[in-house]
Amino acid sequence: MSKFYFFLWMRWALLLSINSISLAVLITLAITFFTYAQLGFVSIDAEVYKALLNIFKFYFSIVFSLSLLLILFRSIKYIFNQCIYGYELKLLSCDKKEIIDTIGYGDLVKVWRRWFMLLIWLVAICMIVTLFSFFNIYTLYLSIVLSGYFSFIILISRCKKVRVIRC
Repeated sequence: MSKFYFFLWMRWALLLSINSISLAVLITLAITFFTYAQLGFVSIDAEVYKALLNIFKFYFSIVFSLSLLLILFRSIKYIFNQCIYGYELKLLSCDKKEIIDTIGYGDLVKVWRRWFMLLIWLVAICMIVTLFSFFNIYTLYLSIVLSGYFSFIILISRCKKVRVIRC
């Protein structure tokens, strides 16, 4: 069972990382390109390149924090119905009798709220343990990823619509 939780967490962390960073890079590149276009497509020399790189770095942390929130909501959908080491998470209907095979985002709202609050508390504990050492989006991201592992274990006991079954 511990292998199931570990590899579920690894899949989730990989999905979260790839999608949130990719989305942040694409949006930040678009912002940087439009800024460059507003300058009138001046020739790129060392000074212009450095300025565009600074613009990219500045907006990346802002966009990354927003994309992380969006991908956190999207990523919870993909932890269900995946057979990992003989177990899988199943989402139950509102009456807790039927298993939902095709999960829509509307089915996830209650589960996501519970999971997100659980994740917030776990991240807060993680931040207290690290004694609030230089708090930025990157340390927050690492805390979210580390807390995600424990949140999946606790989620099953906190949310009655989620079950682990054998596959």
